[in-house]
Amino acid sequence: MDAHEIAAALTQFLERETGASVALANVRSMTGGATREAWSLDATIAGAGGAREELPLVLLVFRPGGQRAFTARDEFRLLAATRAAGAPVPKPMFVGEAELGRPFYLMERLAGETIGRRLVRDERFAAARRALPALLGAALAAIHRVPLGVSTGGDALEFLPRPTPGQPVVASELDRLEELYRQITVEPHPAFEIAFRWLRGRQPAGGGVALVHGDFRIGNVMVGEEGLRAVLDWELAHVGDPFEDLGWLCVRSWRFGMDHLPLGGIAQREDLFRAYAEASGRVVDPDVVRFWEVYGNLRWGVFTLVQVRSFLEGLSPSVELASIGRRTAETEWELLNLIEGKGF
Repeated sequence: MDAHEIAAALTQFLERETGASVALANVRSMTGGATREAWSLDATIAGAGGAREELPLVLLVFRPGGQRAFTARDEFRLLAATRAAGAPVPKPMFVGEAELGRPFYLMERLAGETIGRRLVRDERFAAARRALPALLGAALAAIHRVPLGVSTGGDALEFLPRPTPGQPVVASELDRLEELYRQITVEPHPAFEIAFRWLRGRQPAGGGVALVHGDFRIGNVMVGEEGLRAVLDWELAHVGDPFEDLGWLCVRSWRFGMDHLPLGGIAQREDLFRAYAEASGRVVDPDVVRFWEVYGNLRWGVFTLVQVRSFLEGLSPSVELASIGRRTAETEWELLNLIEGKGF
């Protein structure tokens, strides 16, 4: 569908949802992913008595076919639940399917920066970098408070991937990652084999079970000059150990060259640990976070193999996928350093 077709279909949909007259403007395609199209648009809703409401919106349309973690309605419910728990996420506004012939939802459009290399280097974000450790810790604490039984809509969040029944959370995550690694690997990766062995022998008791964002890092948050504005990209959310999110945030690849600042290229790990402990009430054991940081580097290394495989097998001509394959060596080097106790 083009912009005119989307505007016409959405106008009818929004008028039915709001019971008011709706006018749409500035319908523009945004950068989208493999599974979803993203559109920016402005809605003017004219209610009774001349009241008018201006809504800047983002439309996410799920592409047909392909693999994705959640349906549009599931993701809509997840955003509603995390927002209700106090996490800074864009407000989900409307969800549908038939009107566009594909599942979709609309959420509020926020302004801010998401490009990691700008966030960790540009002078205009210097104040934001000072504020971010506390804000990121508080955001994670809110995410980890989301009730896993019932969402704000009254339905269980049963669509979230969960640990294997009867198995410890940590062992379940390791089993899934290793199964994926064995399925896609062709050439040997001794550093990955060492990492799996190291992790198997040091499984922590864990921090309980909570909603885990799964990709909480610089590059997946929206930041303004004053600090954090929104947490984005929920496709990898699952039920797991909350300390997994802390370890992932400190993975070297998300520092964008500022390697001396392990917390996403903006601060020290201890800054996050203090903020998260204060906001969540959980005691942060650095050794447990180290475990999850090793796991995070291994996980990202396996993901680089998955992504480059599509290029190597001729399924995709994407230069981006090919270049991601070069990053496998970075994760191998980092894993060996972390296992030896360097850099932590």
